[in-house]
Amino acid sequence: MKKAWYSRKWVIILMNALAWAVFLKLPVLLQPIIAHLHQFHKSRPKSNNHWEIGFDLVMIGFFYLNAFVFVPRLLYKSNIWRFMVLHAVILFVLMFLFSPFLIFPYITINGLSTAYKLIQDRMQAESLVKEKENENLKTELTLLRSQVSPHFMFNVLNGMVALARKHSDLLEPSLIKLSSLMRYMLYEADEDKVPLDRELEYLQSFIDLQQQRFGNNVRVQADLDASGDPHQIEPMLLIPFVENAFKHGTGIIKNPEIIIRLYCTPEKLHFTVRNRYNADSAEVKDKTPGIGLVNVRRRLNLLYGSRHRLDIREKEGWYEVELELYFL
Repeated sequence: MKKAWYSRKWVIILMNALAWAVFLKLPVLLQPIIAHLHQFHKSRPKSNNHWEIGFDLVMIGFFYLNAFVFVPRLLYKSNIWRFMVLHAVILFVLMFLFSPFLIFPYITINGLSTAYKLIQDRMQAESLVKEKENENLKTELTLLRSQVSPHFMFNVLNGMVALARKHSDLLEPSLIKLSSLMRYMLYEADEDKVPLDRELEYLQSFIDLQQQRFGNNVRVQADLDASGDPHQIEPMLLIPFVENAFKHGTGIIKNPEIIIRLYCTPEKLHFTVRNRYNADSAEVKDKTPGIGLVNVRRRLNLLYGSRHRLDIREKEGWYEVELELYFL
């Protein structure tokens, strides 16, 4: 996973350098600390600048000593009293060596140091959690997609068997279309996103195969209008709805009909699938239900979240699916 900009090494180094420049050299921002330091400086010979440099280096050293040694080894392990006693001893020694005015700068330095370490570790922990979530998401999506393919192939091959039994002349063109579908599944469906027109070609090929299988026994209306649309989509996201329509919209149904519509605007994709259904026939078929619709719901939630709307309803002998995907 790509690192966040604030976790890059050069950014951390730059932020530390800027923080020290502000702390040590801008009295407007840190007047109370600088006031104490001025009193400390007055107690020493003015010509001795080495003391000031040495003091700055000691403060910087104790900032990082506290952040990377005392906080992880004492504070994180609930040794709070040891943590406080250790700092009290160090402060007493520094006050003895340098000046009694060190108490406020030292407490400020180590307070900032502790906050720095806590914030840094919290950011790293959140980054790790997000990375794990992303990896789990990728794994889950891969698994869901791999489950769609066998389910789809099972339905298509059943159609091929029916054509073979009839010695139909449509078997050969059907096999050609099937090889095209398999090529798409093998070489393009592994991508995170595919062009919308390629996904619709795949969908249209599937519809053509089903029309060849059922012939005039099922009326199919398909209008997939997205020519030239520049958007991309998760591969094999729409096919489960069409599969479901052919599964439940055929068989012992009076005047079976399937209507598929898709169009795009600059803001969204609108997709609807409607099929007549027989409630009694649907109950029999659902004894061995496919995993398509369960998967597609999960995939939509994982990939699009609030950027999608899915409505599935049964109304007056029609089973209707309406899906909207909102483009970024």
